Amino acid sequence: MEQNSFLSDSILNIINSSDAPLETKEIEEAVKKTVKKESVTRTKVFYRLNILRGDGKIKGKFVGPGKGVWIWWREI
Repeated sequence: MEQNSFLSDSILNIINSSDAPLETKEIEEAVKKTVKKESVTRTKVFYRLNILRGDGKIKGKFVGPGKGVWIWWREI
């Protein structure tokens, strides 16, 4: 549970410090630089992003055809 909170905090810091929306891949890469843990995966980051979106802490939107891409930005 402690790691989940740390992961969520890291994601929020990254999104809140950005002036532009970020793709899931960009957030994942930034989290890996911050956390430096092997256990951080794209799936875990995406899961946390959706929880934060559900809690109303960030906004997210699916864009693009096919598998597409999710973009994320801070709640203003």
